[in-house]
Amino acid sequence: MHDLVAFLEANSALVLANPAVFATFAVLFGGGGFIVGRYLLTERIANLESRIARRDEEIAELKGEEKAPKRELSMVPLIGTAAIYHDEPERLPMLGVQLPAQRKGNQRV
Repeated sequence: MHDLVAFLEANSALVLANPAVFATFAVLFGGGGFIVGRYLLTERIANLESRIARRDEEIAELKGEEKAPKRELSMVPLIGTAAIYHDEPERLPMLGVQLPAQRKGNQRV
């Protein structure tokens, strides 16, 4: 910025003598720089806009889903099932009967 001020001070007589030409060149170079920059950054701007749109769609999908999936009921009936041990018939569990391993004095587990 200091260089620009020094340049204008050194050429102030030229700028003051022809202000219309100076303003014309300033508008041409300033506008040209803006157009070139806009053209070069158009792809980046479009990319960012598409990413924002995709994120918005993902957020809408996630809000539409349930918080926790519903659990399906088991197809195996758990009430009234018993484990059958073929090699130890005394260990058959029966409702209301204490298992042999639970009895006092039974050392066999």
